[in-house]
Formats: sequence, structure tokens, C-alpha cells
Amino acid sequence: METMFGLGAKTQQPVHRAVEMSGAYDGCMATLSHGLMIGTRVASNLGWRAIDALAVGDKVLTFDNGMQEITEIRRAHVWLDAPETADMMWPVVIPEGALGNREELVLLPDQGVMIESDVAQDLKGDPFAIMTAHNLVGLRGIHRRQPIQRVELVAVYFDHDEVIYAEGGALIHCPADMSTLDKFLEAGDQTYVVLTGEEAEELAFHIGLEDNLEEAAAFEGFRASL
Repeated sequence: METMFGLGAKTQQPVHRAVEMSGAYDGCMATLSHGLMIGTRVASNLGWRAIDALAVGDKVLTFDNGMQEITEIRRAHVWLDAPETADMMWPVVIPEGALGNREELVLLPDQGVMIESDVAQDLKGDPFAIMTAHNLVGLRGIHRRQPIQRVELVAVYFDHDEVIYAEGGALIHCPADMSTLDKFLEAGDQTYVVLTGEEAEELAFHIGLEDNLEEAAAFEGFRASL
């Protein structure tokens, strides 16, 4: 399935990860702390398709569980006060190629993003880790950008929390719907952990060092080939 979409295959069997959610920014995200901007393409049973063109019942390719059916879709407008939005609420820009994405991605600061790193394997015993987008600022050209207008956000939900593919390869976390007590109780054990706080900062710091070492090794290899 990954080959169909031009995606790399997973390097190991899925592992169980427990969930820890971070909160939404009041007044910025209209009760949604995750989701993708309209026009963002995701891998679905209809091919690469804009998230706002999907409907309940369509299927989306997930990282661990293949095609999964969308059970609910929510929409909201974000950055309602743009361009007066407070700095901490500015969107996070993922440049082309920074996380395997073939197009620039603009994400909510609290959006969970899965990354693969040897550092994560060393620190957490799992090469795949989910961090909020704002914890990635400073890595690989990832930065914040002042919003100039409100933008529509689309959040998709599945029977369980999942990680989906966006814009050619970026891995985006879609938490389970726990907006009501009934849904919270029905959700059961969650699959993924979203690293926050000092833990996320430490991992981001070490990933930056890893990137620098790789760049240095590549440069030395280039010089040796001259």
C-alpha cells in the first residue's frame, strides 16, 4: 500500500504507545487542537486527496493499521484574530522536505507530528516519536509564521487514534475523539504518546545534533570524492 503512494515502508513492527494529550490554546483553535488546513492532501482510498474533500466513510491510509474509515469530521476556523494573534499561537511552517513532505505544511502549534530518529530509539526505545509541532521549531528550517487571515481547519477521527500521511510523507497524529465522557470511556487504551515539555525539548535538541553530524559526514564524504 505504501508503494502505491510513493511512501517508504516501515522498518519495524508496530509497538504500543500510551497517549498523553496537550491542551488547545483558548480563543485560537475553536476547541480543536489538531487537524489540517483545507487543501492539505492526505493518502486515502481515493488517492492523494485534499482533506476537506473527504467524507465520513472514506478511508485514509494510516501508519500502523492500513486503510481506516473516517468516523467523524469536524471543521473550525482558526487564528480568528489574525494578524493580531499572539506569538505563541502562530502556526508552525514545515518547509518542503523537512519531514518527508513534498509540499510546505502549515500546522497548528499543538498538532502532533511523528518523526523517525536514531535518537528517539536511544532515548525512548522506539525510533518513532510524536512531538507537537511547536517543539520542532528550529529544526530543518521549521519556523513560526504570523497568520494574516483566519483559516479553515479540518479534523478527521477514526475508531481509535491514528497517524496518517500528509503531503507525500509527513506523519500526522489524529487523536481519538474524547470530547464527551461517553466517548472518553469508549476510547479505551490509546496507541500513541505525544511528547511534551522537557521530554520533547530534549529529543528535539538531540535530533538537531544528529542532523548536524549527518550534514558534517556528508560534507566530508563529498570532499573525499573530489
